[in-house]
Amino acid sequence: MSFLLVDRPRPHVALVTLNRPERMNAMAFDVMLPLRRAIEELSVDNDVRVVVLTGAGEGFCSGADQADAGAPPHIDGLTPVTIALRALEVLDDVMLALKDMHQPVIGAINGAAIGGGLCLSLGCDIRVASRKAYFRAAGINNGLTASELGLSYLLPRIVGQSRAAEIMLTGRDFDAEEAERIGLVSRVAEPDDLLETCYAMAEQIIGWSRPGIELTKRSLWSSLDAASLQQHMQLEGIGQLFVRMMTKNFEEGTKARKEKRKPVYRD
Repeated sequence: MSFLLVDRPRPHVALVTLNRPERMNAMAFDVMLPLRRAIEELSVDNDVRVVVLTGAGEGFCSGADQADAGAPPHIDGLTPVTIALRALEVLDDVMLALKDMHQPVIGAINGAAIGGGLCLSLGCDIRVASRKAYFRAAGINNGLTASELGLSYLLPRIVGQSRAAEIMLTGRDFDAEEAERIGLVSRVAEPDDLLETCYAMAEQIIGWSRPGIELTKRSLWSSLDAASLQQHMQLEGIGQLFVRMMTKNFEEGTKARKEKRKPVYRD
């Protein structure tokens, strides 16, 4: 049985499904290592314009597998402390690979996103939640810190410092409606409509130019680390000038609007 599925449900769309539903798609290495490889391969698949990430069954991802996580690769001769560091590196690489993908990633949060699963959802560029979804920063519930896989970096930037602190320090569950209200997800869909909602969003994205989409994704992630507004505006401006001067996309876009048709970008 494959613990990770990659399908092509629509033209130019890849659906990546964590496929260990009996463990609520926990972050065992036999799930996370294939996920990292799939992300890297899809990123350079030029037929893929949007990636949708979801989970099989009732959960999106329940975080650390406390029963049988397996072992990271290449650990012969290492001590437990070093093995733990290598294990963290594998999970960190998944988060960074999502950020660095050429394509936008839509998280279809179909169920529980707990602990590392909440973190994984934050690695997606867009999050759409099923009405059945719920979220928890679970580290604190297990006697650990709630900070893992960039959670204390990303969550305050998405929902604000006070809300992030309350979520992380109380370890409480919050549902899809609250997640939408605080800006953690962009919208909520009925469970049966979740993937179709994501595919419709993907179709809108695919209609725009490839460099325009890729540079917009880069700018959004870069804004999290921008030292100043001026610095970031210069980065945005260079990206805008690059597409304007190196393609005929602007001319095609304005012409298509006048002719009331979809633009055909040749980049």
